[in-house]
Amino acid sequence: MKAATASVLGGAVASVGMDAFAPVEAQAQTTDTPQQALQRLVDGNKRYVDQRLTSFTKDMALIRQHTAEKQEPFAAVLSCADSRVPVEIVFDQAIGDVFVTRVAGNIATPEIIASLEYGAAVLGTKVLVVMGHSACGAVKATIAGKEVPGQISSLYPYIYPAVEQAGTSLEAASKQNVKNQVSLLSKASPVLAKLIQEKNLQIVSAFYDVSTGQVTMLE
Repeated sequence: MKAATASVLGGAVASVGMDAFAPVEAQAQTTDTPQQALQRLVDGNKRYVDQRLTSFTKDMALIRQHTAEKQEPFAAVLSCADSRVPVEIVFDQAIGDVFVTRVAGNIATPEIIASLEYGAAVLGTKVLVVMGHSACGAVKATIAGKEVPGQISSLYPYIYPAVEQAGTSLEAASKQNVKNQVSLLSKASPVLAKLIQEKNLQIVSAFYDVSTGQVTMLE
């Protein structure tokens, strides 16, 4: 399993490079700092938990018209594909506000890294949140380590290091997995690393409780 993990991470590193984005300038118009962008998400989650959403009161027709030709997201989120984690609703954000990538286990595959690089380098997102959640099926399956159909087991090499580090507690392993993916994004992508160094991007870990709706930022 460790060899498989090393192979996956090596592929992720090899799949990215600065040259691909060198001639591209961010097109987004947001003036938020990374800290302000993160605060907008935190505030939105509080509205969601308090059941006083504002995103659904906005004129959707005008928003669609405004975003038809361009997008100007202020934040990006890497989340699990779990149907109980609707990212825009969780953070009370409207169309065009958040650049979302979703995959079972919220793992940083080469394809996910490429998408997030696009969000940061081209669209100018200021904060990237990697968000795991309670009762995650992908982490639970990795802990069990049983034979599964199709390509589901291809998720295991990305998640297994968290199980080795945190043990078989589902919540502990899920939170460790989030931290591992943040570390991978920061190290495997020169594009993101450069933006972080220039203080134009912040990557943070978060954990969503599906029973309460609360998003907690992890240390």
